[in-house]
Amino acid sequence: MSKRGLGPENTVLSRSVTVRFAVSPGTGLLRPATQYPSPNQDERPVGIEPDLVIIHGISLPPGEYGGSYIEALFTNLLDPDEHPFFREIEGLRVSSHLLIRRDGEVVQFVPFERRAWHAGESTFRGQSCCNDFSIGIELEGTDDTPYTDAQYEQLVPVLLAIMQAYPEISPRRLAGHCDISPARKSDPGPAFDWLRLYDGLGISEGISR
Repeated sequence: MSKRGLGPENTVLSRSVTVRFAVSPGTGLLRPATQYPSPNQDERPVGIEPDLVIIHGISLPPGEYGGSYIEALFTNLLDPDEHPFFREIEGLRVSSHLLIRRDGEVVQFVPFERRAWHAGESTFRGQSCCNDFSIGIELEGTDDTPYTDAQYEQLVPVLLAIMQAYPEISPRRLAGHCDISPARKSDPGPAFDWLRLYDGLGISEGISR
């Protein structure tokens, strides 16, 4: 397993992001994005299309960035002998639709048309089983470390492409993992700047959290 820059690292230089994204009709694949298929996926319930985006935060091992451990987790290839924490999550079968790394790289694990296993036990505005109707986006980071400029610069056009492909998703249909599973999860945490995201989406008012 290759490792890219393991160890705590909190600063990534911002870069000008000119690439724009699009969702391929009928496939749910994001272009351009690195495709890294996960086996941890299945069909959405019949007649259900995504109408919610859930923002997560993840780092493996906790508080460390870089490497290929997140990909390994989502593809069931994480070696439990490589770190004590990995033994604690051995056998976990999870995935997300997308990962946005600290440097802005966008990786897709599951097509949007299919159900990724990212939300767990969850409820959004009275509707349970959020995996059924949501798209999960993981940001490489922790609850208390600021996410990078590059991540926001990619997240905004990614969300705009998703909203174009799935019109039921709007800025009011964006939530954190902490919002849908408050007793279990705290990510993306107070370090995530929701107002910066809304500004990037062109939303100046009318959104409250």
